[in-house]
Amino acid sequence: MTGAWIRFGISAGCMVLGLVFMVSAVFGVNRFKHALNRMHAAALGDTLGILFVILGLIIIRGFSMDSLKLSMVIMFFWIASPVSGHMISRLEAMTDERLGEITVLEKNNGILVDMPDEAREDVKTPAKKKKAKRGGKDR
Repeated sequence: MTGAWIRFGISAGCMVLGLVFMVSAVFGVNRFKHALNRMHAAALGDTLGILFVILGLIIIRGFSMDSLKLSMVIMFFWIASPVSGHMISRLEAMTDERLGEITVLEKNNGILVDMPDEAREDVKTPAKKKKAKRGGKDR
């Protein structure tokens, strides 16, 4: 009788942990600005959430043919989720024109500025500025 309660407690803990991962993925998806960041949060939350929920079901059911089927479901999700996430991220990278831009925080006024690829060469790092002030010579 005590063993059944311990098994129930462990399985309930796994299910609650899986739900925590899934709920945190929802907040991660809403928090991030760019699509690739959102996909990363969603993929990690789904993968870990599904793992722990189904692992809780395996523990509560016991080791039987049902647990073998549930473990096959975990394997399918762990194989299919990264592949589909990679394909969607490649599509996003090929179609998003702004993906090549970087965000720079200007020193003086703290304004975020998006810079295209061509403007990156014009930005001088502090080392280049010092070298330019000294006449281009290293001392």
